[in-house]
Amino acid sequence: MDFRGRNSLHGLQLYILIAVPDLKAALRQYWGYDAFRPLQERIVHSLMQGKDVAVVMPTGGGKSLCYQLPALVSGKTVVVISPLISLMQDQAAQLALMGIPAAVINSSQSSGDQQQVMRGAMKGAYRLLYLSPERLARADTVAWLQKVPVAFFAIDEAHCISEWGHEFRPEYRQLSRLRDHFPTQPIAAFTASATKRVRHDILDQLHMREPDKYIASFHRPNLRYLVKLCEPKSQEKLLISAVRSYPGSNIIIYAPTIARVEETVDTLGEHGIAALAYHGQMEGSTRQRNQERWMADEVRVLVGTIAFGLGINKAAVRAVIHLSLPKSIEQYYQEAGRAGRDGLQADCALLWQNRDAGLLAYFIEKLGDPNERERAWQRYHAIRRFAEGGQCRHRQICLHFGETPKWESCGMCDVCAELPDWMAGKHVKAAASAKATAGVSKPAPAAKKLVAALPAVDLELMELLREWRRETARRTSVPAYIVLTDASLDDICRQRPGTVNDLLGITGIGVKKAELYGQEILGVLRAFDGGSRAVAVAPETRYSPAAETIQLLEQGRTFAEIAQIRNRQLGTVVNLVADLVEKKQLVYCEDWVRAEYRDQIEAAAARLGVQWLKPIKEAMPAEVTFEEVRLIVAKLRALAV
Repeated sequence: MDFRGRNSLHGLQLYILIAVPDLKAALRQYWGYDAFRPLQERIVHSLMQGKDVAVVMPTGGGKSLCYQLPALVSGKTVVVISPLISLMQDQAAQLALMGIPAAVINSSQSSGDQQQVMRGAMKGAYRLLYLSPERLARADTVAWLQKVPVAFFAIDEAHCISEWGHEFRPEYRQLSRLRDHFPTQPIAAFTASATKRVRHDILDQLHMREPDKYIASFHRPNLRYLVKLCEPKSQEKLLISAVRSYPGSNIIIYAPTIARVEETVDTLGEHGIAALAYHGQMEGSTRQRNQERWMADEVRVLVGTIAFGLGINKAAVRAVIHLSLPKSIEQYYQEAGRAGRDGLQADCALLWQNRDAGLLAYFIEKLGDPNERERAWQRYHAIRRFAEGGQCRHRQICLHFGETPKWESCGMCDVCAELPDWMAGKHVKAAASAKATAGVSKPAPAAKKLVAALPAVDLELMELLREWRRETARRTSVPAYIVLTDASLDDICRQRPGTVNDLLGITGIGVKKAELYGQEILGVLRAFDGGSRAVAVAPETRYSPAAETIQLLEQGRTFAEIAQIRNRQLGTVVNLVADLVEKKQLVYCEDWVRAEYRDQIEAAAARLGVQWLKPIKEAMPAEVTFEEVRLIVAKLRALAV
């Protein structure tokens, strides 16, 4: 259905050309917001006064606006240093839809495109210019940037510059030379997760001069932290129960490895839950498509490695579930913080196993640099204390980052409140309730003010608007959230604007977006009033990875061919087949393992036992694959039952 109107908005185009009288006018005109979030206005004023600035603000706190708004009103160029190409491209596309000229230079562009951006930058054509730290380290980049009218440098994910940070990146260290190359330009550092030690290191590494420091509270009162030590089988059952307890809601599941990502997607599929995978070894186009489908609400559950999430601007995520122990509290705080960015209640569940700690310890011991190893051990002990301790989870996080709350109990974690139904049986729930009411201390005041339910909106209208947003995103080749956020769609449903001027009162819709989409949005509302509804999406046919794999085996396909057909790693396919053999749902085939190694593997298994695969693999010649060991062990386990 086409909701586009025919009238152009000449008046709005003229309005864009008018000089911005003040910050709040610019905020309304371009971003579509009536008020700043906490600290934003003060940070903007500091930057406009030419000061160095250090900002620690939680995920979703609005860091990007703090440097984008000064860039707009300064008339100069702000150079933004960001670690991810996709994040830079999305931010530049979002700014373009707001009417703010921005550009990116990265390795994915042709030489001609890069030269065009460089020429435009030297003429002052862009308010924001996005570069990677590797690009900025190049001498030729510094040379042409010195010809650009730079207002200041904004460094995103600034904790990456510190060896004490949880995501130290050596290329960030080279940013310490910024002050030498650009002695008069201010430097602004932004991060969501930095301890006191890391914050001090950021200031030292960047040679910041008496910076204005802004540190927001690390307490996210709308997030419920839930931590559970699991056995492998109980973890799977808990995960299924957890996902089913958030029907129709957006969920992120973090798995520790690519194999676990794919296995988790398959497990959910076997239980009738549609999920998408995201990891670094997928084809770029498939990875991008999966992310876009999740962002557009086509599939609500996304399972990813830690590569997923940076720069994801999706506010209505109701749960983030970790399936392993993170490397640090900083990592967990950053990833869990992608839940509940709309301010409504959301759950952050950490379902970990003892073997996670052993694996972390194994990799720490593999680190060659003794100082790096010592820092990794410190992070390890901190996350273990967080996971195993019986203290308020919110308070532990605040204390870790150097913030001392005045309260002892938050009322929003598994230690301080009742467990959700999916995590505990009735007897456990009763015990948790008694613990929560035992009166340890006065709970955090903010926890009492939570809005526990989503705003009342017409769900049919919301679905029609989402359908329009998906079509618009496809048509314009931008992510759906860049067209309009969920918060904007909610506001449209509540206010039911009747004119383009009314749309300017919707949160997140500025002048340029009203010009681009106003008539289309009004067309959607008129169509809805006339009886139009979103096209009903047929319920997904229950997809069984196991059934598909068995069918492909029956067709004579090899494991490698099945992996290619199913877009899975070879190990994921073999592990699924082995599980089916162990459950006696599939008959073991001798041809799966090379004849010359079958007897050797079986002999080693008889000698070492079949509980663990690693000792058997280590007893084999190097050319024996882990997959072959896995299949033989599966056969032996099935025979033993």
